[in-house]
Amino acid sequence: MAKVTEVYATSPGPVVLCDCTPPRSADPAALDAVGAVGADFACVAYNPGKLPRADSVAAALAIKSRTGTDVVFNLATRDMNKIAVQSRLLGAQMLGLENVIILQGDGFTEAEAERVKAVNDYTPTALIADAAAMNDGLDYRGAKLRGETSLCIGGTFDLARDLAREVALTRRKVEAGAHFLIAQPIYDIELRHAFLEAYERSAGGPLELPVFWGVQVLDKDGIVLGNVPPETRQQLDEGWPGVDIAVEQLQALLDDGVRGVYLVPPILRGGARDYEVARQVMASVR
Repeated sequence: MAKVTEVYATSPGPVVLCDCTPPRSADPAALDAVGAVGADFACVAYNPGKLPRADSVAAALAIKSRTGTDVVFNLATRDMNKIAVQSRLLGAQMLGLENVIILQGDGFTEAEAERVKAVNDYTPTALIADAAAMNDGLDYRGAKLRGETSLCIGGTFDLARDLAREVALTRRKVEAGAHFLIAQPIYDIELRHAFLEAYERSAGGPLELPVFWGVQVLDKDGIVLGNVPPETRQQLDEGWPGVDIAVEQLQALLDDGVRGVYLVPPILRGGARDYEVARQVMASVR
């Protein structure tokens, strides 16, 4: 299976990871629409909405098997201890799934915590480091595995949060062994510049890993990621199609030299996704 970093290094055009939601069922046909988007990779979310959904590894395998689209699966540290997490990674490797994005997962509210408990045996940075160690044949104890993995490890950052904090976290993830990074959706190109400049000042050199910059296709009544500027919200309220707004934002990123895109299809109420709209955005890229 193609690795994210290898495709990024060899592709003549932009490389697109399309976010997708596993179904709240065991029906693999629910994932077929993702393949029609035309992205380079389907990026399978981990239990969005903090609800039981098809496992991200299993869903990624179903997408690859049924549609031929290359895949990335997300894995959250919130729900598993170290043994369970590393077993999951070994199982994914056994299935030929090597692209993984490691994240924490949304915390539970007080009401939710009365019914389900977080584990958080790892921080995302610590799991990135231990996943990198698995590539050297070592488990979380430093004991030898019977073979090395070849995981392509991704980390995340979110520029809707404090810039200095995100720079520090990103540095730690890079130093821990991440191979690529995902930026949650942004709506202002200057925010990208500010982050990269702050990172270079902090690290003493530029951020050299592939970064996939987030573009969300907005829906007037949908769920929004990041801080949408008032003027963009006004455009939506006035009836501008979310596709047109996303294409404009995407073109601004490409004109700015971006080669990696993390495309987020509309997130409708109840968690449904509009992959046809994402396909229309992809058509503009191609």
